[in-house]
Amino acid sequence: MDRSLKTNSLASHDVPQFYLLVALYLLQGIPVGLAFGTIPFLLKSMAKDTSFTTLGLFSIATYPYSLKIIWSPIVDSIYSKKSGRRRSWIIPIQLISGILLFVIGSAISKGIIFSGVDDAFHGRNGGIHDLNILSLTWYFGVLVFLCATQDIAVDGWALTILSKQSLTYASTAQTVGINMGYFLSFTIFLSLNSNDFANKYFRSTPKDHGLVSLGGYMKFSGVLYVLLTFYVMFNTKERPLEDVLPVDISKKKDDEAKVMIEYGDGDAVGTENTSSIIYTYRSFVKILRLPTVRTLAIVHLTSKLAFQCNEAATNLKLLEQGFKREDLAVTVLIDVPFEIIFGYYVAKWSSDNDHDAHHGFSRSSRCVRWLVGEKGVLTPWLWGFLGRLASAILGSFVVKAFPKDGQITTPYFLLVIVQHLLGSFMSTIQFIGISSFHTRIADPVVGGTYMTLLNTLSNFGGTWPRLIIMSMINYFSIYECYVPATNNKYQYRGNGMESCTKGLMGKVSVVRDGYYITNGLCVVFGILLYFRFLKRKAQQLQSLPVSAWRCE
Repeated sequence: MDRSLKTNSLASHDVPQFYLLVALYLLQGIPVGLAFGTIPFLLKSMAKDTSFTTLGLFSIATYPYSLKIIWSPIVDSIYSKKSGRRRSWIIPIQLISGILLFVIGSAISKGIIFSGVDDAFHGRNGGIHDLNILSLTWYFGVLVFLCATQDIAVDGWALTILSKQSLTYASTAQTVGINMGYFLSFTIFLSLNSNDFANKYFRSTPKDHGLVSLGGYMKFSGVLYVLLTFYVMFNTKERPLEDVLPVDISKKKDDEAKVMIEYGDGDAVGTENTSSIIYTYRSFVKILRLPTVRTLAIVHLTSKLAFQCNEAATNLKLLEQGFKREDLAVTVLIDVPFEIIFGYYVAKWSSDNDHDAHHGFSRSSRCVRWLVGEKGVLTPWLWGFLGRLASAILGSFVVKAFPKDGQITTPYFLLVIVQHLLGSFMSTIQFIGISSFHTRIADPVVGGTYMTLLNTLSNFGGTWPRLIIMSMINYFSIYECYVPATNNKYQYRGNGMESCTKGLMGKVSVVRDGYYITNGLCVVFGILLYFRFLKRKAQQLQSLPVSAWRCE
């Protein structure tokens, strides 16, 4: 084997495939950014009386992304041999997604769906009104379902479109691509959608709307989907270099010799079993029966509870208190270069830790060992957990320190940036660390199913608690409604803001904020979970041989 294959760098022959993966994951990030970030922000900023329970109900739209393992064996088994196992799904799913994005975007522009959100762009008045949260959840849930199905196929393709030398960078492509799409749909869109942001930085004559409407952005995204689908359709193969590889370099002269490029065998299994749904579901059950996978499942399903309140509600609480959404978007925008630039180095860090652990070079100080144990492939994931825990603690302080007069000072704005940067960057560290671990242990014979199972467990760990967390915030919150017309005061829990402000024409004040109680419970749970369970289990899992993750 050529010496270059022993390095952790991205091979030059894999660069086109790497950028293609980034583009495919970027498209995934568009619906994800809308459903996970933009829509809740628009609801809370344009209709401040939207309850956290309502936002929790909308979070159901994100569930398909965390439950895709249910139909991943179908995606892994049914395909056209002419198009290829992964392209058979990527091409039609992206085409349907693009059309649906365009149709929903057109309906939003006309006020048929999400009434009022784009009124200012089309000369209509009223703002958000007659909101049917269940219908809105359904429309975006379908988009996320299609996005999740594409993710199954792309995850499986990443195992075979890159050579084994560059497999570590599949997680880097995923992180960079999804984050770029997410920030495009969330941070950049919210900034350009804000009339205050547009008037301040781009216009000499103020207007009552921003530069980009939600409907217009979704239609534009739909066109991007279709264009990239055409590229995949006409300019890619299932195997990028299958017509010239492998090459036996022992039979070539030195000046004609080519490096042997070794690919994963996830698509190379041509037996009838791999095209059988029954076989794939049986493999799925076998994977779940592995003790190692069951332990990893428990880790995934419990670990993100620690920072769920912070990541789901801290920014929304800032909006509720009067922080402008365009300013909040700027704090997120600052994070983009960190996500893109340092994603590469985090992947290399994870790869180096794995290499050192397998060669007996694991050394660390007593303090480091107490915090994260001995060095290994999951060390970045453990550091990321501690960082996100610190961000959750800082989140409560940021909300508590919000200026009483509503005037955002520079020191406070910097504090918000630091808190968000800490949380998002540590989340990226965890994501790349665990994705590298998944890539290392996944059995390529059922590559799509195995990878999707592991990623699903990780994603679902951050999705299933959200409705519960939002409901807890509402449950623990007590508000007071003062009605000037009658000079009466009423106390209620978190679901009565709309009836107070619109029905009774009253003024709302907070008696007890359930956010602090809920976030405190999450943080305490996270500290106990980490030092009594997660750290020890991560040490055990990273030390196991790859054979412990294989089905017989």
